Amino acid sequence: MLTATAHCETPYADKYLQQLCKHFAHKVEVEYGDGRGECRFSCGTAKMDAGPKELEIRVEAADAEALSETKQVIESHLVRFAFRENLQPLAWQG
Repeated sequence: MLTATAHCETPYADKYLQQLCKHFAHKVEVEYGDGRGECRFSCGTAKMDAGPKELEIRVEAADAEALSETKQVIESHLVRFAFRENLQPLAWQG
């Protein structure tokens, strides 16, 4: 299993966590609550933790292509939801 992690500095981490989870819950299996969320896509899984100043995102997938797709799905939606903040691309580690 391959993994990657990114941190998004924002004072609205909990808001974006909820927004992402509610959005994806219409299409995939999602669990969220207490500042944590998990979205299980066909390509991989995204686990998110909202802190007071950042959203930590961890993705895991079976291979490099699926990991890349999972990162892209989460990041593109986060950037769209946070358009007022003009977020920069996430710096993925791993």
